[in-house]
Amino acid sequence: MSAAETMVELPETSEEEIRRLIDLQKKAHIAEGPMSAERRIDLIDRTIALLVENSERMVDALNADFGNRSAEGSLATDVGGTIGTLKHTKKKIRKWMKASKRGSMFPLGLLGASTRVEYQPLGCIGNVVPWNFPFNLCFGPMGSIFAAGNRTIIKPSEYTVQCALLTKELCEKYYSEDEVAVVLGGPDTGATFSRMPFDHLLFTGATPIASHIMRGAAENLVPVTLELGGKSPVIVSESADMTKTAARVMTGKTLNAGQICLAPDYVMVPEGKVDDFVSEATKSVTTMFPTLKDNVDYTSVVNQRHYDRLQSYLDDAREKGATIVEINPADEDFSQQEHHKIPPTIIVEPTEDMKVMQEEIFGPILPVKSYKVVDDAIGYVNDHDRPLGLYYFGDDRKEESRVINSTTSGGVTVNDVITHIMQDEAPFGGVGPSGTGAYHGKEGFVNFSHAKTVFRQSPFEFAAGALRPPYGEKTRKMLAGIIKK
Repeated sequence: MSAAETMVELPETSEEEIRRLIDLQKKAHIAEGPMSAERRIDLIDRTIALLVENSERMVDALNADFGNRSAEGSLATDVGGTIGTLKHTKKKIRKWMKASKRGSMFPLGLLGASTRVEYQPLGCIGNVVPWNFPFNLCFGPMGSIFAAGNRTIIKPSEYTVQCALLTKELCEKYYSEDEVAVVLGGPDTGATFSRMPFDHLLFTGATPIASHIMRGAAENLVPVTLELGGKSPVIVSESADMTKTAARVMTGKTLNAGQICLAPDYVMVPEGKVDDFVSEATKSVTTMFPTLKDNVDYTSVVNQRHYDRLQSYLDDAREKGATIVEINPADEDFSQQEHHKIPPTIIVEPTEDMKVMQEEIFGPILPVKSYKVVDDAIGYVNDHDRPLGLYYFGDDRKEESRVINSTTSGGVTVNDVITHIMQDEAPFGGVGPSGTGAYHGKEGFVNFSHAKTVFRQSPFEFAAGALRPPYGEKTRKMLAGIIKK
């Protein structure tokens, strides 16, 4: 049983306290004015120092909350990956801050007018952090938030209690309260948090919860960035190397025990190749995890609630006649265990009435379907909600282009899964039910900025007053010159 289930629940934070913190940060934002590049870099440097100096404590907190969380996996995802993003962002801040020169309306530009776009900090950014990567998704977005010159208030997940407590402790040590603040609590605090008058609200989590977040934010017309999930498909081509494909898919599916918004949610392979995929997937898992039950490299499901949810998907599939392949290399008994571990499990040729094909899995269960021609796979993806990620495996560049251009997803990785999120120069975000807005790269900086147009009028009065009454024949001729094909 995880620490989060044995400890007292986090105390709720009052609406008054959250408002106090927002007011504090907004006043500090106005008093300071636009942050200098040096201040923004300093905030990011402190975030990097926080991660480097406390990485082992973070690993311990994650392990306590999950029951078992791979130490190397935690260092790679919650710590190392976060530091890389922050370092990249730090290098780009001065370039991104520069005003963008734009053309002016003809003929004003020829007469001395000028137009530019300046990227202005918004102020106070709320960040609702999920439980699956509680440090990465807390401190990673700070790169974009700080690069844009903002402050932030964080609401960690109540599912990862130790991580939430450590986040609050470290933020109070490395930042002042008017720079970064942490609000603890459960669903009640979360609901209150979403209704607060932030200058922008970032939510990472489940699609069904996102509608409540948007509804709360609408009370104050707060703009939102939603990083959600959905059922990210894998399309395997006839041209794909099945050994490499299965190894890469299962590496992504077993990372954090599949508890990743970008985890492959189902795989589509050409007819006649399902058994090949299952065989190669089994070999790959056996190589990575000769044992599972007491293997510290294999992460637990976070708590009893999610364990029961995943088991209900398997029970439902069994009841509806599915062929289920449990990859359990050492043939271990999982009916009695200290933690909530589920072996990697493949559901062969699932039907559409199964829960596993209707809901985001968020665990080590992987449906595998067959298709006749690639257009059938494309059609299947397009008949469902737009996913956060889409994965294509194959060496047919023409087919690859058809898959990418004929589907809409938050992002695409070719011949791997998940790794497009690691490209710091490019934006990460969803589309439709998988999210809105983005962070990483310049797009993250822009996302948490106000793009403000600044126009300087021509010094010539006849240009500035061209449409000033009284109107006459000269005005009509000018308008006639404009209103034409």
